[in-house]
Amino acid sequence: MRFLRTSSALLLLAATSLASAQTVDELIAKNIETKGGMAAIKAINTLKLEGSMRVGGGGFSLDLGFVQMTKRGGKTRGEASLQGLTAVSAYDGKDAWQIQPFQGRKDPEKLAADQAKGLAQQAEIDGPLVDYRAKGHKIEYLGMEDVDGTPAHKLQVLRADGDTQYIYLDPDYFLEIRIITRTSVRGVEFEQETDVGNYEKVAGVYIPFSMESGAKGQPKGQNITVTKAEANVEIDDALFAFPVSGQGGKP
Repeated sequence: MRFLRTSSALLLLAATSLASAQTVDELIAKNIETKGGMAAIKAINTLKLEGSMRVGGGGFSLDLGFVQMTKRGGKTRGEASLQGLTAVSAYDGKDAWQIQPFQGRKDPEKLAADQAKGLAQQAEIDGPLVDYRAKGHKIEYLGMEDVDGTPAHKLQVLRADGDTQYIYLDPDYFLEIRIITRTSVRGVEFEQETDVGNYEKVAGVYIPFSMESGAKGQPKGQNITVTKAEANVEIDDALFAFPVSGQGGKP
């Protein structure tokens, strides 16, 4: 009798795991379909976003010009500009670097591996859900959870890089509306929460034109609004590489 009870428990666990896997794959399939389909997603090799970035808090804010360039193969570069100064953060698929003139550092500097993880995640042009098994991610469905009044599907993504992400999909269109990333930088763990929305179609694929980010549980101090998006434009690989001396981040 004990053996039968144990066997039944194992069968129930296996059935639950299978149902969870089916739910994950079904939700991801709906997400991909809504965005425009796998073929359209895979056809985007570069993506250039332009717009504005508002940063600040406590009644003080700054509006900066914003440019984000992403290229298939794990390359990304972000620029934030104000009054002739441009901050740069980039990843070439191997190394990450930055220029922070607003902090008094005008020379490029390489980033440590744990700092580079966030840029490497931004360089994932298809996002973590597409081909997640091939990327080494593991995903589990955690049921429904409220997101500012919307009951959203919650996916837990155990990333190959060691970080954990929680991706919330809206119940009607199955598009991302919130992403929480739990990571560790210099031994300190923290969670960043990003709300995404205002989806518009670019080269047949819906992408968010609004992104608000901040530490989880805190007011979101970074608000990006995209005003122009281009897919499959020519982007020189040199823009992602660590600049040689004297070029100031503009190879």
